[in-house]
Amino acid sequence: MRVGITMRDVLVAVVAAGATLGIVASAQETPAPILKSTVFDWNSWPVRNTDVGQSRQVVRQPTLTLDELEMHVTTLKPGLASHPPHKHTNEELLILKEGTLEALVDGQWKKVGPGSIVFQASNSCHGVRNVGTTPATYHIVNWSSPGKLKTNGPAVSCTP
Repeated sequence: MRVGITMRDVLVAVVAAGATLGIVASAQETPAPILKSTVFDWNSWPVRNTDVGQSRQVVRQPTLTLDELEMHVTTLKPGLASHPPHKHTNEELLILKEGTLEALVDGQWKKVGPGSIVFQASNSCHGVRNVGTTPATYHIVNWSSPGKLKTNGPAVSCTP
């Protein structure tokens, strides 16, 4: 019985490595095109029902100056939070269209009404909850500055 690496072993290893690299390369997403000036029509956004209300995804694309611009709209049922407080490296704006929210800002819950804007800085613990008696609808605009998208990890839970 001979022990060692044969030419057949080398050939099998090369074919397996090539197939693996091919699968990995094909699995990588094609980069989204640069977002140009556009109009986002409320009626064209598909509505996704969630446990806490509804969500509408508007856009998630790079722009000429950002690695990624992401916008969505959430309608939150009365008495509920969108998710537990969390933090992430990207900054975001919340623009309240209708309803009453409490927003976690710098460790304090602050009550906001229609037309209010909440800015959340990078790595700031934040969250929102609907403290009104009607659904609250708000727009989220968040962005990843150049180079940050590659270092953005997932949102991390935090304690206010």
